Amino acid sequence: MREVTSAYTVSIHYDRRLYRQDIAGSIAHARMLAKQGIVSDADAEAITKGLREILQEIEDGSFVWRPELEDIHMNVESRLHEKIGDAAGRLHTARSRNDQIALDVRMFVKDAVGEVLSAIHDLRTSLIVQAELNAEVVMPGYTHVQRAQPVLFAHHMLAYFEMLGRDSDRFQQTYERADVLPLGSGALAGLPYPIDREFVAQELGFSQISRNSMDAVADRDFLLDFQSASSICMMHLSRMAEEFVLWSSDEFAFIRLSEEYTTGSSIMPQKRNPDFAELARGKTGRVFGSLMALLTLMKGLPLTYNRDMQEDKEGFFDTFDTLLATLTIFADMIAKMHIVPERMREAAQGSYVLATDIADYLVDRGMPFREAHGVVARLSRHAVERGVQFEELTLDEYRSFSTLFDEEVLAISVDSSVAARDVPGGTAFDRVNQAVADAKTQLVSERGGSK
Repeated sequence: MREVTSAYTVSIHYDRRLYRQDIAGSIAHARMLAKQGIVSDADAEAITKGLREILQEIEDGSFVWRPELEDIHMNVESRLHEKIGDAAGRLHTARSRNDQIALDVRMFVKDAVGEVLSAIHDLRTSLIVQAELNAEVVMPGYTHVQRAQPVLFAHHMLAYFEMLGRDSDRFQQTYERADVLPLGSGALAGLPYPIDREFVAQELGFSQISRNSMDAVADRDFLLDFQSASSICMMHLSRMAEEFVLWSSDEFAFIRLSEEYTTGSSIMPQKRNPDFAELARGKTGRVFGSLMALLTLMKGLPLTYNRDMQEDKEGFFDTFDTLLATLTIFADMIAKMHIVPERMREAAQGSYVLATDIADYLVDRGMPFREAHGVVARLSRHAVERGVQFEELTLDEYRSFSTLFDEEVLAISVDSSVAARDVPGGTAFDRVNQAVADAKTQLVSERGGSK
């Protein structure tokens, strides 16, 4: 039983991922203590030198992690005492583990956001490359998983480009809200030392300091921001994954995924399963779960710090790892994805996706849209009963449903349908080409200004 209770409070097996942030924060804190005359320059130099040596030990794998010391803070501090003696005890002057862990996690979140933004940028680039390579490819657009209207494949890719752009915005906002220095709040009430919080903020690259010590140590909104942004981003990736699963099936055959991102069956040698896309759908549930776990964790906590908050990190680390891996895989999977344009066009032509265009044709000749809708609904039933497409109907058949039809109706095609959507945000060829050009410009701008 003693082993169970001893292990129950230990967090070092996951919070040691914070070692870089923990050591950087301690070095900045030591420098501030010396600057303010709270500790001697000699002690600060010894502390700084020792911490840098510990960082190297961790990096080269020689550092011995001791579970009995529970967390990252005590493991580093204990090793520092072994290296420099009593001076190590002065490092924790004017600091609590409460504001120390808040600092570490905020720093990690800022670093994580930078990696995620870079991965989103790479995925958006892959989408634009495929859009540009297949700029003239027509495919059916869908509602209710039913063929609805012709669209350009590039337009479809741009839809995900827009989704991921909103994801990028959300992570930028997450960065801004994490970019607040909590160190200097102490356990909850502030500190009775002449500290210089602005100095530490500048040393560690924070744009501002927290305004309320109680909120600073109790706040995990920035983690909720990250989990929420990650959940929405994974939802977008899961929607994309679902389409790739459908499109790569024999029933659709719109795309072929690289063998690198498919696996064979254990019993059916002909199969190539889209396992990576399917796993992305599955892993999305894990990310959603971590968001719900953190919301549940925080909902009943009185101010300020409570030990429950130790449970905020494992789900966050898992979310970060899952999201970053999924973004990275999707960027490469899309880059290597083979498009089958003839099959996409065949699917668009081999259906009744031109019904709206025929209704618009009647509206253009003076018929109210609701009446035109009814005419084309009856025309569609007629075509279905005959087992033919609109293109196979004769002019006499058209005119039997409305005398407004003339020979021009026979020229309506998937290409004319696409070209007719010549409005901002539409699927017309020129509009999509311009959207691709704008997207490329946006990517260049974002790369220059990313976190």
